[in-house]
Amino acid sequence: MISRYNIVGVFFLVLVSIFVNIEGRSISQFLTQKTKGTKWAVLIAGSAGWTNYRHQADVCHAYQIMKAGGLKDENIIVFMYDDIANNTENPKPGVIINNPHGHDVYKGVPKDYVGDDVNAKNFFNVILANKSGVVGGSGKVLKSGPNDHIFIYYADHGGPGVIEMPSGELVFAYDLVNVLKKKHASGTYDRLVFYLETCESGSMFDGLLPKGLNIYVMTASKPDEDSYGTYCGEGTPNIPCLGQCPPREFHGICLGDLFSVAWMEDSDVQDRKTNSLHGQYIRVAKRTAANLTYGSHVKEYGDKVVSFDPLAAFMGETSKNHCHDSVDAKLFSTSSSSRNVDQRSTELFYLFTKHKNAPEGSYEKYEARVKLNEVMLKRSQVDNNVKHLGELLFGVEKGNEVLHSVRPAGQPLVDNWDCLKSYVKIFEAHCGRLTTYGRKHVRGIANICNAGITSEKMAAMSAQACSS
Repeated sequence: MISRYNIVGVFFLVLVSIFVNIEGRSISQFLTQKTKGTKWAVLIAGSAGWTNYRHQADVCHAYQIMKAGGLKDENIIVFMYDDIANNTENPKPGVIINNPHGHDVYKGVPKDYVGDDVNAKNFFNVILANKSGVVGGSGKVLKSGPNDHIFIYYADHGGPGVIEMPSGELVFAYDLVNVLKKKHASGTYDRLVFYLETCESGSMFDGLLPKGLNIYVMTASKPDEDSYGTYCGEGTPNIPCLGQCPPREFHGICLGDLFSVAWMEDSDVQDRKTNSLHGQYIRVAKRTAANLTYGSHVKEYGDKVVSFDPLAAFMGETSKNHCHDSVDAKLFSTSSSSRNVDQRSTELFYLFTKHKNAPEGSYEKYEARVKLNEVMLKRSQVDNNVKHLGELLFGVEKGNEVLHSVRPAGQPLVDNWDCLKSYVKIFEAHCGRLTTYGRKHVRGIANICNAGITSEKMAAMSAQACSS
């Protein structure tokens, strides 16, 4: 017969189990209370150029959050091309701002990997702590231990299954996830969090990132959706800024990205000891999707139990002396296109604004119009080339449908990633390098792989599609 004490004991264990599951921790973790490890952060701006101002602004702001949270510079690794703060077009030389209040986020940021050292090979070797594989830069790598917490934040342009770097090869989803698997296999972290800001960012993990790696991912958008820049342009009577406009001298520039600004401004004002990653996800998802005409769906991947950890476990505690100017989410624009611009259109937005503001008859106005027409022509050309390729491969009626089909949630973009890499190169060899805009067509190339088209046929039809 079971004694009353045994029943009480079992009941107690059940209660503990329920409590632990709610808190997102295993029973063993609850009982052993592992020694607190070191917090690490890897922050990557994967673009270059003045019109991509927002990516480096985002990363600099992220650095200030980590630094204010108590992370040491030796444990923060920064990748940024570093061509914004002292750019000739910068109306505030030596300063980078991430919101309309104009607080400088550039000051003190480590220059670990800049210029052409910002590339996929260095990024992967840094994550894996392979110092001998790193070329250039500070040589700083992620020398984390088994009890450490890692936070990775990446802001950039992207496409289906790819994210960009300002130098070298693209980062493909399959390779990125394999690096994370290797990091887990090395036993050199306790938990890892990855925030990704790019168009189609969900495609980097959907159907690829397995459970059980103690990795939690938050992405700016679904696998088939753009992400957005924010604090863009200036208000007009017809299209007002419902919060605050960027300083007028930042004509046509987005100071930040919508998802990125949402999580960082949230981190600035929340008590990180009592607020969890899951709570941040809810708030950020709501703000980022405030108006889906100019917003996106934030997604989660990996081990969601990690999201019940406090923000402080990865970003450090909020410093009492840390006072970033922040914008209340309630003031965030929900209807103004002057505030949010999809990432692939930010270059056009900049050129259009420059043309609009230039004096009539000036060379500046003429130059902006010429550049605007050139960019539009290139966009139209790549769209037509891909459309023609689809028609040659699958017929006029089915070509467009095949190229633009989206796989169900939980399925990776492509079955054979080597095929995708190879076919992207084949297409570019015949049709020219895919630009930031053109990389949206990587989905179409992935679908060509999934349809079983041979490399010989891909090469022949690409040559024919782009010959005119």
